Amino acid sequence: MPEFTDAELVAFLDEALSDERSTALEGQLREDTELRQRLIAVRGRENAGLHTLGAIWRRGRLSCPSREELGQFLLETLSDEQSDYIRFHLETAECRYCQANLADLVAASDADRHVVRRRKYFQTSAGYLKK
Repeated sequence: MPEFTDAELVAFLDEALSDERSTALEGQLREDTELRQRLIAVRGRENAGLHTLGAIWRRGRLSCPSREELGQFLLETLSDEQSDYIRFHLETAECRYCQANLADLVAASDADRHVVRRRKYFQTSAGYLKK
C-alpha cells in the first residue's frame, strides 16, 4: 500500500491532490482504519487553526500565477523565466486550481474565436443578401 504524507492528506481535503494520488488515497481509505484516523486528525488540526507556514502558503495560493499571467502565458508574451515557472507549476506541481483556470481561459478563447468567425462569415455574405 502506498504511503501518504500529512501534506498529501491536506491536499486531498483541499481537492488539490492529483487525480492519480486521490484515487489511490480514496481506495486505501476504504480499507485502512489507521489512515482514516490520520485524515480525521489532519482535518481537525487544519480546522482548529493550527497552521504551518506551508499551510498558509498553500491556502493563500501564494505560488499560483494570476489569471492575467495565465492569459499572458497562453499568448506567449511572458519572459522565458516566467513561462518556465508557470509550466513547472502546471505540469510538475500539478496545481489543479491553475489547471482549471487555464482550461477556462482556453475555453473562453475558443468561444471568442467562434464569435469572430461567425461575424466574418456574416460580413462576407452580407452583400449577397437581397434587400
